Amino acid sequence: MTSSLHIDTPAACAKHDTMFVAFELGKAKWELGIVMPGGGKLSQYVVAGGDAKAALQLISKARQKAQRRAGGGVRVVSCYEAGYDGFWLHRWLADQGIENLVLDAASIQVNRRARRAKTDRLDLEQLMSALMRHDWGDRLACRVVHVPSVAQEDDRRPGRERDRLVKERVGHVNRIKGLLHGQGVRDVLPRARNFCTWLGEVRTGDGHGLPPHLMAELKREHGRLLLVQEQIAEIEAQTVAARQAAAPAPMASKINQLIELKSLGPVSSQTLVGEVFFRDFENRRQVGSYFGLTGTPFNSGGSRREQGIGKAGSPRALTTAIELAWLWRRHQPGSALSRWFEDRVGDQKGRVRRIAIVALARKLMVALWRFLEHGLVPEGAILRAAAHT
Repeated sequence: MTSSLHIDTPAACAKHDTMFVAFELGKAKWELGIVMPGGGKLSQYVVAGGDAKAALQLISKARQKAQRRAGGGVRVVSCYEAGYDGFWLHRWLADQGIENLVLDAASIQVNRRARRAKTDRLDLEQLMSALMRHDWGDRLACRVVHVPSVAQEDDRRPGRERDRLVKERVGHVNRIKGLLHGQGVRDVLPRARNFCTWLGEVRTGDGHGLPPHLMAELKREHGRLLLVQEQIAEIEAQTVAARQAAAPAPMASKINQLIELKSLGPVSSQTLVGEVFFRDFENRRQVGSYFGLTGTPFNSGGSRREQGIGKAGSPRALTTAIELAWLWRRHQPGSALSRWFEDRVGDQKGRVRRIAIVALARKLMVALWRFLEHGLVPEGAILRAAAHT
């Protein structure tokens, strides 16, 4: 561990007897910045990446020094940016009695010059400044990430793994189709049960059988496709079992509740609950903001225009919300939300329709949140018996 030169930062507030700690996390090394109570200098230290015990030793040593100066207890507040290291460090610091915040990296203010200096030291200084301002009541200094519990984080894994496997399946199917298309073979169905038998009988565009090396490659590619399909089926069976349990877990119960609404299926419901509705929202604005379905007006001087939705939320949740808005119109045509869309769009096509569907998606997500939290069925919506499959 080595100590760096001191760096000027905003002075710590002595009346709170608070010591601030900022982590700049990397794979090879972690950099720690510490500001003592009442101090105006940031002391920088370096430990090996992932060595939480060494970091705790540094923090404990600095805390003891601060307590001797203050003549009493000292509160420790730390922070790091959400990223590759996830949330395990947050939980570990909380177990050590340290108040920790996980910050949204995109919310931290940076210099807007075209060419700005960027070093670990400057990043650490910006983190420290944001942490101190936030602790002193400046809620615009940065945004704090909601940290899910261990159980909530684990319950999100099946849905995310399934999404990744579906993309892999599409890749394998496209690869097989592409290889055969290059031989003049069209209308291929790689997921058909008799594909391997068909592969031995197929003829190329010039009337020959498939070359031996190409045949071997196709069989290996098809084997990987079958493996991915088996894994997808296994995950889907596990999620069905979780929803059909006698006492479903909280997330499984919410999924079952969403499935009761016509137009929502198991996959979309699992995505919404796993990505969004596992957490608590205070109002509809927070729901829309979490999806990234908020406007970004540009009103400065004589310029007045709307730049479109912010898209600052979860991409997976945003995509699902837009898809469900289209499905809602199809399967819930008599609902108040569908009528609202038709009254404003009518027979118009193109851009107007695409803009309106985003507005409908926001209204629908707020309605689903109210349905889950308060049991308020969207006006005019059709309910179905929950099959839980």
